[in-house]
Amino acid sequence: MSSSEAASSVPAAAARRSWAVAALVLVMLAGLPVAVWLDLRNISEAVLSRQANDIHNMLKSFREYYASHVVDRVISAPGVMTQVVHDYDTIAGAIPNPATLSMELGQMVSARSPNIVYRFASDLPFRSRAPHQLDDLEKMSLAMLRQDPRRYVTRMSKSVLTDSVRVVSPVIMESACVSCHNAHPLSPKHDWRVGDVRGFESVSITQPLVANMYAFKYLFMYFVFTAAVGIGFIVLQRRQARELRSMNEELGRTNDFLHAISTKLSRYLSPQIYKSIFSGEKDVVVHTERKKLTIFFSDLKDFTSTTERLQPEELTRLLNEYFTEMSAIALAHGGTIDKFVGDAMLIFFGDPESRGVAEDAKACVRMALEMQQRMAALNVKWRQEGVERPFRVRMGINTGYCDVGNFGSATRMDYTIIGDEANLAARLQGIADVERIVISYETYALVQDVVSATALPPVTLKGIGREVVPYVVEGVRSRADEAKVVSGQTAGLTLYLDPSKVDGDAKGRVRELLTRALEALEKPPLADQAR
Repeated sequence: MSSSEAASSVPAAAARRSWAVAALVLVMLAGLPVAVWLDLRNISEAVLSRQANDIHNMLKSFREYYASHVVDRVISAPGVMTQVVHDYDTIAGAIPNPATLSMELGQMVSARSPNIVYRFASDLPFRSRAPHQLDDLEKMSLAMLRQDPRRYVTRMSKSVLTDSVRVVSPVIMESACVSCHNAHPLSPKHDWRVGDVRGFESVSITQPLVANMYAFKYLFMYFVFTAAVGIGFIVLQRRQARELRSMNEELGRTNDFLHAISTKLSRYLSPQIYKSIFSGEKDVVVHTERKKLTIFFSDLKDFTSTTERLQPEELTRLLNEYFTEMSAIALAHGGTIDKFVGDAMLIFFGDPESRGVAEDAKACVRMALEMQQRMAALNVKWRQEGVERPFRVRMGINTGYCDVGNFGSATRMDYTIIGDEANLAARLQGIADVERIVISYETYALVQDVVSATALPPVTLKGIGREVVPYVVEGVRSRADEAKVVSGQTAGLTLYLDPSKVDGDAKGRVRELLTRALEALEKPPLADQAR
Protein backbone atom coordinates (compact mmCIF):
# COMPACT_ATOMS: atom_id res chain seq x y z
CA MET A 1 0.00 0.00 0.00
CA SER A 2 1.37 3.42 -0.96
CA SER A 3 1.63 6.31 1.49
CA SER A 4 -1.24 8.12 -0.22
CA GLU A 5 -3.47 5.04 0.04
CA ALA A 6 -2.52 4.61 3.69
CA ALA A 7 -3.28 8.27 4.36
CA SER A 8 -6.68 7.97 2.67
CA SER A 9 -7.53 4.80 4.62
CA VAL A 10 -7.00 6.53 7.97
CA PRO A 11 -10.01 8.91 7.64
CA ALA A 12 -12.16 6.03 6.35
CA ALA A 13 -11.27 3.85 9.34
CA ALA A 14 -11.86 6.78 11.69
CA ALA A 15 -15.29 7.36 10.12
CA ARG A 16 -16.23 3.70 10.56
CA ARG A 17 -15.13 3.77 14.18
CA SER A 18 -17.16 6.94 14.75
CA TRP A 19 -20.29 5.27 13.38
CA ALA A 20 -19.65 2.16 15.50
CA VAL A 21 -19.20 4.26 18.65
CA ALA A 22 -22.37 6.24 17.86
CA ALA A 23 -24.36 3.02 17.39
CA LEU A 24 -22.97 1.59 20.62
CA VAL A 25 -23.89 4.75 22.54
CA LEU A 26 -27.45 4.56 21.17
CA VAL A 27 -27.71 0.92 22.22
CA MET A 28 -26.46 1.76 25.71
CA LEU A 29 -28.88 4.67 26.04
CA ALA A 30 -31.74 2.45 24.94
CA GLY A 31 -30.60 -0.33 27.27
CA LEU A 32 -30.85 1.75 30.46
CA PRO A 33 -34.66 2.20 30.48
CA VAL A 34 -35.06 -1.44 29.42
CA ALA A 35 -32.93 -2.59 32.36
CA VAL A 36 -34.82 -0.32 34.77
CA TRP A 37 -38.18 -1.58 33.47
CA LEU A 38 -37.09 -5.22 33.84
CA ASP A 39 -35.86 -4.58 37.38
CA LEU A 40 -39.10 -2.78 38.31
CA ARG A 41 -41.00 -5.82 37.10
CA ASN A 42 -38.66 -8.03 39.10
CA ILE A 43 -39.08 -5.88 42.23
CA SER A 44 -42.86 -5.84 41.84
CA GLU A 45 -42.93 -9.63 41.45
CA ALA A 46 -40.63 -10.11 44.46
CA VAL A 47 -42.71 -7.78 46.67
CA LEU A 48 -45.96 -9.44 45.65
CA SER A 49 -44.42 -12.87 46.25
CA ARG A 50 -43.20 -11.90 49.75
CA GLN A 51 -46.57 -10.38 50.61
CA ALA A 52 -48.38 -13.49 49.41
CA ASN A 53 -46.04 -15.72 51.44
CA ASP A 54 -46.42 -13.57 54.55
CA ILE A 55 -50.22 -13.51 54.28
CA HIS A 56 -50.24 -17.25 53.61
CA ASN A 57 -48.10 -17.92 56.68
CA MET A 58 -50.24 -15.64 58.86
CA LEU A 59 -53.48 -17.28 57.74
CA LYS A 60 -51.98 -20.73 58.12
CA SER A 61 -50.76 -19.85 61.63
CA PHE A 62 -54.17 -18.48 62.54
CA ARG A 63 -55.91 -21.57 61.17
CA GLU A 64 -53.64 -23.98 62.99
CA TYR A 65 -53.84 -22.01 66.21
CA TYR A 66 -57.63 -21.80 66.00
CA ALA A 67 -57.90 -25.51 65.24
CA SER A 68 -55.60 -26.63 68.06
CA HIS A 69 -56.33 -24.04 70.78
CA VAL A 70 -60.02 -23.39 70.23
CA VAL A 71 -61.81 -26.06 68.20
CA ASP A 72 -59.91 -29.06 69.59
CA ARG A 73 -60.37 -27.90 73.20
CA VAL A 74 -64.10 -27.42 72.79
CA ILE A 75 -64.52 -30.80 71.06
CA SER A 76 -62.34 -32.60 73.63
CA ALA A 77 -64.62 -31.53 76.55
CA PRO A 78 -68.19 -32.31 75.48
CA GLY A 79 -70.88 -31.00 77.75
CA VAL A 80 -68.47 -28.72 79.58
CA MET A 81 -69.27 -25.06 79.61
CA THR A 82 -66.70 -23.22 77.49
CA GLN A 83 -64.80 -20.48 79.30
CA VAL A 84 -62.75 -17.68 77.77
CA VAL A 85 -59.83 -17.14 80.11
CA HIS A 86 -56.15 -16.29 79.93
CA ASP A 87 -55.09 -19.56 81.63
CA TYR A 88 -57.23 -21.73 79.38
CA ASP A 89 -54.70 -24.53 79.22
CA THR A 90 -55.41 -25.41 82.87
CA ILE A 91 -59.18 -25.61 82.45
CA ALA A 92 -60.88 -28.33 80.44
CA GLY A 93 -62.80 -26.97 77.44
CA ALA A 94 -61.56 -23.40 78.04
CA ILE A 95 -60.34 -21.25 75.15
CA PRO A 96 -57.95 -18.27 75.19
CA ASN A 97 -59.20 -14.79 75.63
CA PRO A 98 -58.34 -12.20 72.90
CA ALA A 99 -55.18 -10.99 74.64
CA THR A 100 -53.80 -14.48 75.12
CA LEU A 101 -54.82 -15.41 71.58
CA SER A 102 -52.97 -12.37 70.21
CA MET A 103 -49.78 -13.11 72.14
CA GLU A 104 -49.65 -16.80 71.28
CA LEU A 105 -50.72 -16.28 67.66
CA GLY A 106 -48.03 -13.63 67.30
CA GLN A 107 -45.45 -16.10 68.51
CA MET A 108 -46.57 -18.63 65.89
CA VAL A 109 -46.47 -16.05 63.10
CA SER A 110 -42.98 -14.89 64.14
CA ALA A 111 -41.76 -18.50 64.25
CA ARG A 112 -43.15 -19.24 60.78
CA SER A 113 -42.03 -15.90 59.18
CA PRO A 114 -38.67 -14.83 60.68
CA ASN A 115 -38.87 -11.39 59.05
CA ILE A 116 -42.14 -10.59 60.93
CA VAL A 117 -42.20 -10.04 64.69
CA TYR A 118 -45.55 -9.57 66.37
CA ARG A 119 -45.71 -8.42 69.97
CA PHE A 120 -48.77 -7.92 72.22
CA ALA A 121 -47.89 -6.25 75.52
CA SER A 122 -49.15 -3.93 78.23
CA ASP A 123 -47.79 -2.11 81.22
CA LEU A 124 -50.85 -3.39 83.19
CA PRO A 125 -50.75 -7.21 82.91
CA PHE A 126 -52.81 -9.55 85.08
CA ARG A 127 -51.17 -10.18 88.46
CA SER A 128 -50.70 -13.84 87.59
CA ARG A 129 -48.50 -12.91 84.61
CA ALA A 130 -44.91 -11.73 84.66
CA PRO A 131 -44.50 -8.05 83.91
CA HIS A 132 -43.85 -7.27 80.24
CA GLN A 133 -40.45 -5.81 79.47
CA LEU A 134 -41.02 -2.63 77.47
CA ASP A 135 -38.35 -0.79 75.52
CA ASP A 136 -38.16 2.99 75.16
CA LEU A 137 -40.16 3.05 71.94
CA GLU A 138 -42.97 1.00 73.52
CA LYS A 139 -43.09 3.21 76.60
CA MET A 140 -43.18 6.34 74.48
CA SER A 141 -45.79 4.82 72.19
CA LEU A 142 -48.08 3.92 75.11
CA ALA A 143 -47.90 7.47 76.41
CA MET A 144 -48.69 8.89 72.97
CA LEU A 145 -51.46 6.40 72.22
CA ARG A 146 -53.24 7.13 75.54
CA GLN A 147 -53.26 10.81 74.60
CA ASP A 148 -54.53 10.12 71.08
CA PRO A 149 -55.71 6.52 70.49
CA ARG A 150 -56.34 7.23 66.81
CA ARG A 151 -52.72 7.61 65.83
CA TYR A 152 -50.18 4.93 65.11
CA VAL A 153 -46.46 5.18 65.90
CA THR A 154 -44.11 4.21 63.09
CA ARG A 155 -40.35 3.86 63.36
CA MET A 156 -37.98 3.18 60.46
CA SER A 157 -34.50 1.85 61.15
CA LYS A 158 -31.64 1.07 58.81
CA SER A 159 -28.35 -0.74 59.11
CA VAL A 160 -25.65 -1.79 56.70
CA LEU A 161 -27.38 -5.03 55.73
CA THR A 162 -31.04 -4.63 56.67
CA ASP A 163 -33.95 -2.18 56.69
CA SER A 164 -36.85 -2.53 59.14
CA VAL A 165 -40.13 -0.83 59.94
CA ARG A 166 -41.99 -1.06 63.22
CA VAL A 167 -45.62 -0.04 63.66
CA VAL A 168 -47.16 0.32 67.13
CA SER A 169 -50.98 0.48 67.36
CA PRO A 170 -53.25 0.71 70.45
CA VAL A 171 -55.27 -2.13 72.01
CA ILE A 172 -58.53 -0.41 72.88
CA MET A 173 -60.95 -1.76 75.49
CA GLU A 174 -64.30 -2.85 74.11
CA SER A 175 -67.48 -3.28 76.23
CA ALA A 176 -66.94 -7.03 76.68
CA CYS A 177 -63.33 -6.47 77.65
CA VAL A 178 -64.33 -3.78 80.19
CA SER A 179 -66.84 -6.09 81.90
CA CYS A 180 -64.37 -8.97 82.08
CA HIS A 181 -61.44 -6.95 83.34
CA ASN A 182 -63.38 -4.95 85.91
CA ALA A 183 -64.84 -8.17 87.37
CA HIS A 184 -61.71 -10.34 87.21
CA PRO A 185 -60.00 -10.69 90.61
CA LEU A 186 -56.50 -10.71 89.07
CA SER A 187 -57.06 -7.59 86.98
CA PRO A 188 -54.65 -4.80 87.95
CA LYS A 189 -57.43 -2.27 87.45
CA HIS A 190 -61.22 -2.41 87.99
CA ASP A 191 -62.29 0.96 86.59
CA TRP A 192 -61.76 0.32 82.90
CA ARG A 193 -63.96 2.17 80.47
CA VAL A 194 -64.79 1.62 76.87
CA GLY A 195 -62.14 3.32 74.70
CA ASP A 196 -59.31 3.06 77.21
CA VAL A 197 -55.93 1.94 75.86
CA ARG A 198 -55.21 -1.44 77.46
CA GLY A 199 -51.83 -1.96 75.79
CA PHE A 200 -50.31 -2.05 72.32
CA GLU A 201 -49.69 -4.25 69.33
CA SER A 202 -46.29 -4.01 67.66
CA VAL A 203 -45.49 -5.40 64.22
CA SER A 204 -41.86 -5.34 63.03
CA ILE A 205 -40.96 -6.26 59.47
CA THR A 206 -37.30 -6.69 58.56
CA GLN A 207 -36.05 -6.78 55.01
CA PRO A 208 -32.44 -7.79 54.21
CA LEU A 209 -30.78 -5.54 51.64
CA VAL A 210 -29.29 -8.57 49.90
CA ALA A 211 -32.77 -9.68 48.92
CA ASN A 212 -33.46 -6.30 47.33
CA MET A 213 -30.07 -6.23 45.63
CA TYR A 214 -30.96 -9.34 43.68
CA ALA A 215 -34.02 -7.52 42.42
CA PHE A 216 -31.72 -5.15 40.48
CA LYS A 217 -29.93 -7.86 38.57
CA TYR A 218 -30.75 -6.40 35.15
CA LEU A 219 -29.49 -2.98 36.19
CA PHE A 220 -26.34 -4.59 37.56
CA MET A 221 -25.91 -6.43 34.29
CA TYR A 222 -26.36 -3.14 32.44
CA PHE A 223 -23.75 -1.41 34.61
CA VAL A 224 -21.32 -4.28 34.16
CA PHE A 225 -21.84 -4.10 30.40
CA THR A 226 -21.43 -0.31 30.47
CA ALA A 227 -18.25 -0.60 32.53
CA ALA A 228 -16.85 -3.17 30.12
CA VAL A 229 -17.70 -0.94 27.16
CA GLY A 230 -16.18 2.06 28.95
CA ILE A 231 -12.97 0.20 29.69
CA GLY A 232 -12.84 -1.01 26.09
CA PHE A 233 -13.45 2.54 24.88
CA ILE A 234 -10.66 3.89 27.11
CA VAL A 235 -8.28 1.22 25.84
CA LEU A 236 -9.29 2.03 22.26
CA GLN A 237 -8.87 5.76 22.84
CA ARG A 238 -5.43 5.27 24.32
CA ARG A 239 -4.41 3.13 21.40
CA GLN A 240 -5.74 5.74 18.99
CA ALA A 241 -3.98 8.45 20.99
CA ARG A 242 -0.70 6.56 20.62
CA GLU A 243 -1.33 6.18 16.90
CA LEU A 244 -2.19 9.87 16.58
CA ARG A 245 0.93 10.85 18.51
CA SER A 246 2.99 8.69 16.20
CA MET A 247 1.28 10.20 13.15
CA ASN A 248 1.71 13.72 14.52
CA GLU A 249 5.38 13.10 15.18
CA GLU A 250 5.77 11.78 11.65
CA LEU A 251 3.84 14.76 10.28
CA GLY A 252 5.99 17.07 12.39
CA ARG A 253 9.15 15.56 10.95
CA THR A 254 7.68 15.77 7.46
CA ASN A 255 6.63 19.38 8.01
CA ASP A 256 10.09 20.25 9.29
CA PHE A 257 11.60 18.64 6.24
CA LEU A 258 9.18 20.41 3.90
CA HIS A 259 9.76 23.69 5.73
CA ALA A 260 13.49 23.32 5.31
CA ILE A 261 13.05 22.47 1.63
CA SER A 262 10.62 25.34 1.05
CA THR A 263 12.97 27.73 2.86
CA LYS A 264 15.80 26.67 0.58
CA LEU A 265 13.59 26.94 -2.50
CA SER A 266 12.47 30.41 -1.45
CA ARG A 267 16.04 31.61 -1.96
CA TYR A 268 15.67 30.82 -5.65
CA LEU A 269 12.29 32.53 -6.07
CA SER A 270 10.95 35.98 -5.56
CA PRO A 271 8.89 36.10 -2.32
CA GLN A 272 5.73 36.96 -4.26
CA ILE A 273 6.17 33.96 -6.58
CA TYR A 274 7.06 31.72 -3.66
CA LYS A 275 3.99 32.84 -1.72
CA SER A 276 1.60 32.43 -4.66
CA ILE A 277 2.89 28.91 -5.39
CA PHE A 278 2.88 27.59 -1.81
CA SER A 279 -0.49 29.18 -1.00
CA GLY A 280 -2.06 27.48 -4.02
CA GLU A 281 -2.92 30.73 -5.81
CA LYS A 282 -0.87 29.68 -8.84
CA ASP A 283 -0.43 26.24 -10.35
CA VAL A 284 3.04 25.06 -11.31
CA VAL A 285 2.19 24.56 -14.98
CA VAL A 286 3.37 26.12 -18.19
CA HIS A 287 1.08 29.12 -18.43
CA THR A 288 1.50 32.80 -19.29
CA GLU A 289 -0.74 35.84 -19.45
CA ARG A 290 -0.54 39.30 -20.93
CA LYS A 291 -0.12 42.11 -18.40
CA LYS A 292 0.97 45.73 -18.33
CA LEU A 293 4.10 45.84 -16.19
CA THR A 294 6.76 48.33 -15.18
CA ILE A 295 10.18 46.80 -15.81
CA PHE A 296 13.42 47.83 -14.11
CA PHE A 297 16.83 46.90 -15.48
CA SER A 298 20.16 47.82 -13.93
CA ASP A 299 23.75 47.11 -14.90
CA LEU A 300 27.19 47.89 -13.51
CA LYS A 301 29.35 50.20 -15.64
CA ASP A 302 32.74 48.79 -16.62
CA PHE A 303 32.14 45.63 -14.63
CA THR A 304 34.61 43.67 -16.75
CA SER A 305 37.48 46.02 -15.96
CA THR A 306 36.47 45.98 -12.30
CA THR A 307 36.72 42.20 -12.20
CA GLU A 308 40.25 42.42 -13.56
CA ARG A 309 41.34 44.70 -10.71
CA LEU A 310 39.77 42.65 -7.86
CA GLN A 311 40.53 39.22 -6.55
CA PRO A 312 37.68 36.70 -7.09
CA GLU A 313 36.94 36.49 -3.37
CA GLU A 314 36.72 40.27 -3.04
CA LEU A 315 34.63 40.57 -6.17
CA THR A 316 32.25 37.89 -4.93
CA ARG A 317 31.89 39.64 -1.58
CA LEU A 318 31.15 43.03 -3.15
CA LEU A 319 28.74 41.59 -5.70
CA ASN A 320 26.82 39.62 -3.08
CA GLU A 321 26.60 42.68 -0.81
CA TYR A 322 25.41 44.77 -3.76
CA PHE A 323 22.70 42.28 -4.72
CA THR A 324 21.64 41.83 -1.07
CA GLU A 325 21.18 45.56 -0.53
CA MET A 326 19.39 46.12 -3.83
CA SER A 327 17.12 43.08 -3.32
CA ALA A 328 16.05 44.31 0.10
CA ILE A 329 15.07 47.68 -1.38
CA ALA A 330 13.19 45.98 -4.24
CA LEU A 331 11.21 43.78 -1.86
CA ALA A 332 10.43 46.73 0.41
CA HIS A 333 8.78 48.51 -2.55
CA GLY A 334 6.90 45.40 -3.72
CA GLY A 335 9.02 44.53 -6.73
CA THR A 336 9.25 41.01 -8.14
CA ILE A 337 12.90 40.07 -8.64
CA ASP A 338 13.04 38.17 -11.89
CA LYS A 339 16.70 37.25 -12.14
CA PHE A 340 20.32 38.20 -11.73
CA VAL A 341 22.21 38.08 -15.03
CA GLY A 342 25.86 38.42 -14.18
CA ASP A 343 26.04 41.92 -12.74
CA ALA A 344 22.59 42.94 -14.02
CA MET A 345 19.24 42.88 -12.23
CA LEU A 346 15.76 42.47 -13.77
CA ILE A 347 12.84 43.50 -11.56
CA PHE A 348 9.22 44.08 -12.54
CA PHE A 349 6.10 45.49 -10.89
CA GLY A 350 2.50 44.43 -11.55
CA ASP A 351 2.65 40.64 -11.12
CA PRO A 352 1.77 38.51 -9.22
CA GLU A 353 0.63 41.42 -7.05
CA SER A 354 -0.41 44.78 -8.41
CA ARG A 355 -1.60 48.08 -6.93
CA GLY A 356 -2.58 49.43 -10.32
CA VAL A 357 -0.45 50.39 -13.31
CA ALA A 358 0.26 53.95 -12.10
CA GLU A 359 1.10 52.94 -8.52
CA ASP A 360 3.30 50.11 -9.78
CA ALA A 361 5.26 52.59 -11.92
CA LYS A 362 5.65 55.04 -9.02
CA ALA A 363 6.83 52.27 -6.72
CA CYS A 364 9.42 51.22 -9.29
CA VAL A 365 10.82 54.78 -9.67
CA ARG A 366 10.92 55.27 -5.88
CA MET A 367 12.81 51.99 -5.63
CA ALA A 368 15.35 53.14 -8.21
CA LEU A 369 15.89 56.46 -6.40
CA GLU A 370 16.46 54.67 -3.11
CA MET A 371 18.87 52.30 -4.82
CA GLN A 372 20.81 55.34 -6.07
CA GLN A 373 21.15 56.68 -2.56
CA ARG A 374 22.13 53.33 -1.14
CA MET A 375 24.76 52.81 -3.86
CA ALA A 376 26.34 56.17 -3.00
CA ALA A 377 26.60 55.12 0.64
CA LEU A 378 27.97 51.69 -0.32
CA ASN A 379 30.64 53.28 -2.54
CA VAL A 380 31.82 55.43 0.38
CA LYS A 381 31.96 52.33 2.58
CA TRP A 382 33.83 50.28 -0.03
CA ARG A 383 36.39 53.00 -0.69
CA GLN A 384 37.07 53.12 3.04
CA GLU A 385 37.66 49.37 2.88
CA GLY A 386 40.31 49.84 0.20
CA VAL A 387 38.35 49.41 -3.02
CA GLU A 388 39.72 52.06 -5.38
CA ARG A 389 36.96 51.94 -7.97
CA PRO A 390 33.66 50.62 -6.53
CA PHE A 391 30.61 49.73 -8.60
CA ARG A 392 28.82 52.37 -10.66
CA VAL A 393 25.23 51.61 -11.66
CA ARG A 394 23.05 52.57 -14.62
CA MET A 395 19.28 52.06 -14.47
CA GLY A 396 16.49 51.88 -17.02
CA ILE A 397 12.71 51.72 -16.50
CA ASN A 398 9.90 51.10 -18.98
CA THR A 399 6.14 50.42 -18.75
CA GLY A 400 4.29 48.25 -21.25
CA TYR A 401 2.63 44.93 -21.99
CA CYS A 402 4.62 41.72 -21.53
CA ASP A 403 3.98 38.02 -21.37
CA VAL A 404 4.47 36.92 -17.77
CA GLY A 405 4.22 33.44 -16.24
CA ASN A 406 5.83 30.02 -16.33
CA PHE A 407 7.98 29.45 -19.42
CA GLY A 408 9.70 26.16 -20.19
CA SER A 409 8.65 22.51 -20.07
CA ALA A 410 6.62 20.31 -17.77
CA THR A 411 9.81 19.23 -15.99
CA ARG A 412 11.76 22.52 -15.95
CA MET A 413 10.26 26.00 -16.03
CA ASP A 414 11.09 29.55 -15.13
CA TYR A 415 8.77 32.34 -13.95
CA THR A 416 9.80 35.35 -15.98
CA ILE A 417 8.68 37.99 -18.49
CA ILE A 418 9.17 38.13 -22.24
CA GLY A 419 8.50 40.98 -24.66
CA ASP A 420 9.85 44.07 -26.43
CA GLU A 421 8.99 46.24 -23.44
CA ALA A 422 11.41 44.27 -21.27
CA ASN A 423 14.08 44.73 -23.97
CA LEU A 424 13.38 48.47 -24.01
CA ALA A 425 14.12 48.72 -20.28
CA ALA A 426 17.51 47.09 -20.93
CA ARG A 427 18.20 49.49 -23.84
CA LEU A 428 17.31 52.53 -21.71
CA GLN A 429 19.79 51.33 -19.10
CA GLY A 430 22.40 51.12 -21.85
CA ILE A 431 22.05 54.82 -22.81
CA ALA A 432 21.92 56.03 -19.19
CA ASP A 433 24.89 57.86 -17.72
CA VAL A 434 26.57 56.39 -14.68
CA GLU A 435 24.43 56.76 -11.54
CA ARG A 436 21.49 57.95 -13.61
CA ILE A 437 17.94 56.62 -14.09
CA VAL A 438 16.48 56.77 -17.58
CA ILE A 439 12.77 56.07 -18.04
CA SER A 440 10.54 55.82 -21.09
CA TYR A 441 7.78 58.27 -21.89
CA GLU A 442 5.19 55.59 -20.98
CA THR A 443 6.62 55.45 -17.47
CA TYR A 444 7.12 59.22 -17.23
CA ALA A 445 3.44 59.81 -18.07
CA LEU A 446 2.47 57.68 -15.03
CA VAL A 447 4.95 59.19 -12.55
CA GLN A 448 5.30 62.82 -13.66
CA ASP A 449 3.23 64.02 -10.70
CA VAL A 450 5.71 62.60 -8.18
CA VAL A 451 9.12 62.92 -9.89
CA SER A 452 10.89 65.56 -11.90
CA ALA A 453 12.60 64.41 -15.12
CA THR A 454 14.31 65.96 -18.13
CA ALA A 455 13.56 64.76 -21.65
CA LEU A 456 16.42 63.69 -23.88
CA PRO A 457 16.42 63.83 -27.69
CA PRO A 458 14.44 61.00 -29.33
CA VAL A 459 16.55 57.95 -30.09
CA THR A 460 16.25 54.77 -32.08
CA LEU A 461 17.32 51.75 -30.08
CA LYS A 462 18.45 48.38 -31.35
CA GLY A 463 15.65 45.85 -31.51
CA ILE A 464 12.97 48.51 -30.87
CA GLY A 465 10.76 49.27 -33.84
CA ARG A 466 9.78 52.78 -32.79
CA GLU A 467 11.49 56.02 -31.87
CA VAL A 468 11.84 56.42 -28.12
CA VAL A 469 11.88 59.62 -26.04
CA PRO A 470 13.93 58.90 -22.91
CA TYR A 471 13.69 60.91 -19.67
CA VAL A 472 16.40 61.35 -17.07
CA VAL A 473 14.98 61.30 -13.52
CA GLU A 474 16.20 64.25 -11.46
CA GLY A 475 14.48 63.51 -8.19
CA VAL A 476 11.20 63.32 -6.31
CA ARG A 477 8.98 66.22 -7.29
CA SER A 478 7.50 66.66 -3.81
CA ARG A 479 11.04 67.37 -2.58
CA ALA A 480 12.21 69.47 -5.55
CA ASP A 481 12.70 72.49 -3.36
CA GLU A 482 14.45 70.60 -0.61
CA ALA A 483 18.10 69.71 -0.42
CA LYS A 484 18.85 66.48 -2.24
CA VAL A 485 21.61 63.94 -1.72
CA VAL A 486 24.72 64.97 -3.59
CA SER A 487 26.90 62.06 -4.58
CA GLY A 488 29.49 61.18 -7.14
CA GLN A 489 32.94 59.91 -7.68
CA THR A 490 35.87 60.34 -10.00
CA ALA A 491 39.61 59.88 -9.82
CA GLY A 492 40.71 61.48 -6.56
CA LEU A 493 37.13 62.21 -5.34
CA THR A 494 34.38 60.32 -3.55
CA LEU A 495 31.47 62.54 -2.45
CA TYR A 496 28.28 61.63 -0.57
CA LEU A 497 26.29 64.45 1.07
CA ASP A 498 22.79 64.07 2.55
CA PRO A 499 21.81 67.54 3.87
CA SER A 500 18.73 66.13 5.63
CA LYS A 501 21.01 64.27 8.02
CA VAL A 502 23.27 67.24 8.82
CA ASP A 503 22.05 69.04 11.93
CA GLY A 504 22.80 72.61 12.94
CA ASP A 505 25.97 71.87 14.90
CA ALA A 506 27.50 69.85 12.06
CA LYS A 507 26.77 72.32 9.27
CA GLY A 508 29.79 74.45 10.16
CA ARG A 509 32.04 71.41 10.03
CA VAL A 510 30.60 70.42 6.63
CA ARG A 511 31.17 73.92 5.25
CA GLU A 512 34.75 73.87 6.54
CA LEU A 513 35.45 70.55 4.85
CA LEU A 514 33.93 71.70 1.56
CA THR A 515 35.89 74.98 1.69
CA ARG A 516 39.13 73.13 2.32
CA ALA A 517 38.32 70.81 -0.57
CA LEU A 518 37.76 73.77 -2.91
CA GLU A 519 40.97 75.44 -1.74
CA ALA A 520 42.89 72.24 -2.30
CA LEU A 521 41.39 71.97 -5.76
CA GLU A 522 42.57 75.51 -6.63
CA LYS A 523 46.15 74.90 -5.55
CA PRO A 524 48.54 73.65 -8.24
CA PRO A 525 49.68 70.03 -7.96
CA LEU A 526 52.85 69.29 -5.98
CA ALA A 527 54.76 68.51 -9.16
CA ASP A 528 54.10 72.04 -10.51
CA GLN A 529 55.20 73.59 -7.19
CA ALA A 530 58.47 71.65 -7.32
CA ARG A 531 59.39 73.27 -10.62
